[in-house]
Amino acid sequence: MHFGNSFNSSVIGLVENQSSFYLGKGGSLPWPAKGKGYNSGVILYHLSNIKSIGWKKIWKDVTKSTASFYGATKLADQDVFNAVIKQYPQIVYEVPCEWNTQLSDHTESYLCYSSKRIKILHWNSPKKMNVVGNKDGDYFRSIHKIFVELNGDLLRLQLHHCPDINQNVSEISQGVCYEFEKVQNEQWRTFLFFKEYQYVPLKNDVTFVTQLSYDRLQLVEELSKYWEGPISLTLYVTDVEFEECIKFISSSEILKGRQNIAYHAVFKKGEYYPINELRNVGLEHVNTLYVFLADIDFIPASGLYYRLVTYFKTIFKDMDKKALVVPAFETQKYRSKIPKTKRELIDMLNNKSIFTFRFDVWPVGQAATNFTHWKNSDTPYKITWQPDFEPYIVVKKDVVKYDRRFLGFGWNKVSHIMELEAQNYEFHVLPDVFIVHKPHLPSHDIGKFRNSPVYRMCLQNLKDDFIKDLQKKYGRNFDYTNGLKIT
Repeated sequence: MHFGNSFNSSVIGLVENQSSFYLGKGGSLPWPAKGKGYNSGVILYHLSNIKSIGWKKIWKDVTKSTASFYGATKLADQDVFNAVIKQYPQIVYEVPCEWNTQLSDHTESYLCYSSKRIKILHWNSPKKMNVVGNKDGDYFRSIHKIFVELNGDLLRLQLHHCPDINQNVSEISQGVCYEFEKVQNEQWRTFLFFKEYQYVPLKNDVTFVTQLSYDRLQLVEELSKYWEGPISLTLYVTDVEFEECIKFISSSEILKGRQNIAYHAVFKKGEYYPINELRNVGLEHVNTLYVFLADIDFIPASGLYYRLVTYFKTIFKDMDKKALVVPAFETQKYRSKIPKTKRELIDMLNNKSIFTFRFDVWPVGQAATNFTHWKNSDTPYKITWQPDFEPYIVVKKDVVKYDRRFLGFGWNKVSHIMELEAQNYEFHVLPDVFIVHKPHLPSHDIGKFRNSPVYRMCLQNLKDDFIKDLQKKYGRNFDYTNGLKIT
């Protein structure tokens, strides 16, 4: 927008630096710059001109020659930009100051915004918003707070004229299952890797993939204590909750040093929790060969991560169309201890301080695991899929994605396991590992499932559609009408 006809032979557009750093008034010897230098916080590139002048060679040559005299950069790439401009001043177009209003401790930006309307505000200091050298800092911080607490989805909406009051407006009739139906084409605002993720995976590495809402955030610390390997977390949050998540992670003694946790945010939209969309976001952005698909409210057994890696090196070198089942248990006490070994867990089962997961409300969900056999087994064993089976599994990362049509509570994981069965996956139960579910308040979606006949009806319709889709896709017939029949 600022290049236009005045661009001429320019290559990049930058705003002049709004401090005296490059004038050498800070006591140290800066890299060379033209005048006060330029700030690289906002850069406009003319791509065709960059290609035509041999930008890569210029950048490399100037960096080498300047570094040999001045030593390491003080301000990273910004120093290099300025050194290049010092030697080739014709390449730069000076963008008006309001497009990069800089708020460092020694800023002179008030000379800009006292007469110009700010377009972009840039906290260009390691202290970011905690700078004290700007007399209007509190005002700008309050503006920032207003923006971060806005619902970002509002910025995606198109404003419409109000219709004439006398105009006949036909209302679109929406069925009672509209929320379930519209999700097929829904798009959620998503922020991938919002915290730094630096992890080089091992040859047989596995990522713990899970999702959570803001009210479960504290469980991330506990998971991190028990799972030493990489984790992929997808949070479902409002804009305000997102800011609080960043504060929580940054201040946590347990989390702030971990760079093998990938944090993704999906911003709230609609009535129901899009659980399978969240799972898919986390699953699509792992860099390990294997994934452990579980929920945030489970605590892994001590050493589970390393045990899985060992399995991939030995018994399960070939994981094509195989799913390893990690048996799931639960404690009904908030402060119950987590068993460290299988022997300890079996003792707690016997004295009824731990139970098989959801034994009292949904035993079919884990029944195929065959816990009786598991207690006495010391080698992995193959099991047969059963209706409504929803184990927590370890698979290759290219596993089929979850069906995003399943929202909230009910069949979101059952449908995924059923599709693996339709693809002829083998299910193998691991004999020496486990996870333990910790109690928490019921989610809002469980309440809707239990109390709303309409919710249950819509879910049943979705089940029927899903089963029909499996038949078309894989030629497998899962008939639930008179007891399950598989052909």
